[in-house]
Amino acid sequence: MNNFKNEQRIVLTLDAGGTNMVFCAMRGGEFIIDPLTLPAHSDTLDLCLETMVTGFRTIIGKLGEKPAAISFAFPGPADYPHGIIGGYLPNFPSFRDGVALGPFLEKTFGIPVFINNDGDLFAYGEALGGMLPEINARLEAAGSEKRYRNLIGYTFGTGFGIGIVVNGELNRGDNSCVETFCLPHKDNRDMIVEDGIAIKAIKRIYGELSGDTGHRLEPKDIFNIAEGTAPGDKEAAIRTFEEIGAAAGDAMATAATLIDGLIVIGGGITAAHKYFMPGLLAALRGKIHTFAGEETGRVQSKVYDLDSPEEFEAFAKGASRKIKVYGSDEEVTYDPQKRIGIAISKLGASKAISVGAYTFALSHINER
Repeated sequence: MNNFKNEQRIVLTLDAGGTNMVFCAMRGGEFIIDPLTLPAHSDTLDLCLETMVTGFRTIIGKLGEKPAAISFAFPGPADYPHGIIGGYLPNFPSFRDGVALGPFLEKTFGIPVFINNDGDLFAYGEALGGMLPEINARLEAAGSEKRYRNLIGYTFGTGFGIGIVVNGELNRGDNSCVETFCLPHKDNRDMIVEDGIAIKAIKRIYGELSGDTGHRLEPKDIFNIAEGTAPGDKEAAIRTFEEIGAAAGDAMATAATLIDGLIVIGGGITAAHKYFMPGLLAALRGKIHTFAGEETGRVQSKVYDLDSPEEFEAFAKGASRKIKVYGSDEEVTYDPQKRIGIAISKLGASKAISVGAYTFALSHINER
């Protein structure tokens, strides 16, 4: 689906939130009509499903042609390949016992329906239409022969989500359960790392560091305090973001060691990246020791900040050199430097998720 921008087929999309649902339609990776927002009624199953039907029917009525598919992300555990939503769903309590949402919508509209995890679709959108092709294009422009095929996508927000794309294919796992939120926190192995990174963690950590545990500040407010544009404990605000960066970097090091690819970060908290990236990069670049006392990298590849022009230049250059083929005068290029990079999403999480939903549907539509 690298040519999705030339696609003429239309896919219906949905931003499924616990308070509101936002319906739209996409062609060529771009929205083609104004979105429709309706109350979710997430605590009442009948009303919630009725809202979905009303929303999609309204969008279809504005198109003038039949869409090829419905594709969207749902915030919670699910049997995504079969379109069944169920389990612990704080934002959709009426779905907890299991709802065959995909089959219901397919029966109602007569078109294929694809539902995925938002972290998965974020990574897929960035792999096909965002960070991955952008970095490869920049490498080509810089004269580098290095190209990347694997991408790990992280979303920073109400949770700490992950998506993994390997060789252009989304890894959904055998149980639709590729997760990162439940990794242990580096400073408290009995606590999940999400509790040290997500929105609630920023509020809690700032309260602890500032001594103002009863504050009603949101992460944006704490960011403004760090910037010096709002009253508050500036040092505590900066340290808050440093701490969440270090926790995130430690969790990312585990994934980067296993997947060996580029990393992209999206979500509302990325506005504060200048404060959390130093701690995050320090964790990814950290050292660890063997039982014999030998030192090795926490990640076996060198990690570059791809948003830094200086670091990208070094990343593109690598350590290429010519070596002779044994027994002849022939030379080949050899680059011994293993390296990966990390960058903030330029698409933004919402757009990347939509692009992921669009391309996923068109890539799999013939398999249904």
